[in-house]
Amino acid sequence: MPKVTFIPHQRAVDVPRGSSILQAAEAAGVELPHNCGGVCACTTCHVWIEAGAATLSGISEREDDKVGEAMGYRPGSRLGCQARVGSADVVVRIPGNRVGH
Repeated sequence: MPKVTFIPHQRAVDVPRGSSILQAAEAAGVELPHNCGGVCACTTCHVWIEAGAATLSGISEREDDKVGEAMGYRPGSRLGCQARVGSADVVVRIPGNRVGH
């Protein structure tokens, strides 16, 4: 199973292929807000992918439109509710002051 590591929490979790970054965060006990319930209607689950981006699911047009509105958007930005883990490990940074537990 691929491993998802969350920075700056330094928490990692093995997840089944096809799990979303949001599901991985929940499994790791990392707070990742998702005000819309994970349906790609907001940007609260915005994350930066620091490693393994090429192995994630492709970005849909809807996600691309939404993530472009996220505060702190940069190359490597994804919505945690939409990005699904592939076959390799991924390193995810939760941006800004949304660091939670």
